[in-house]
Amino acid sequence: MPPKQLRPGTPVTLFDVHAFLESAGVSRRIIRFARDAVVFRQGATANSVFYVQDGGVKLSVLSSAGKEAVVAMLGPGDFFGEGCLAGQPLRMATVTAVVPTTVLRIPKREMIRTLHEQPDFSNRFIEHMLVRNIRIEEDLVDQLFNSSEKRLARTLLLLARYGKEDTPQRTLPKLSQETLAEMVGTTRSRVNFFMNKFRKLGLIEYNGGLKINSSLLSVVLHD
Repeated sequence: MPPKQLRPGTPVTLFDVHAFLESAGVSRRIIRFARDAVVFRQGATANSVFYVQDGGVKLSVLSSAGKEAVVAMLGPGDFFGEGCLAGQPLRMATVTAVVPTTVLRIPKREMIRTLHEQPDFSNRFIEHMLVRNIRIEEDLVDQLFNSSEKRLARTLLLLARYGKEDTPQRTLPKLSQETLAEMVGTTRSRVNFFMNKFRKLGLIEYNGGLKINSSLLSVVLHD
């Protein structure tokens, strides 16, 4: 029986992608990681692509001098490890689960075959890559021109997936201030200062997790 084709123009939601992989008979492995578990390390062989089904991961890079920087935070619906598709032999970053996380591991050869044979899946993947590129450009502009306070506010909104219609999440799992400092490019003491400020202003709340209120957007928009 041939793989199921999605109807042209059908939005590919988080559930649709998982269901498509299931119905198309794509060879993949479901792997669950505990918080702080390493999915793969910088320098490891790049031979597969991953899809976040549930939870979240951080991508970090270690310099030759031993300095670590967090370059991205990814959540449900995101792919990572796609560099192998462009001939990248080794992983350029370390990926670590920031909360209990479930991912789908798709071998490189299987991913390439699926992209060639299944246009709907290919379109979803291309959309993901374009969004990722835009995000990287925005992050660079943010680092160059915005204050650490604005960068922290924008990071929190992105982590809460603010503005994504299919992800109304506004509460974050517990993240260390050290991790936030690495992402923002500032010190832990500065992050602590601004987090206390945001809390006093009612922009964020602590209640078993970190709740991000939409009013935090005012910090990003304020000149």
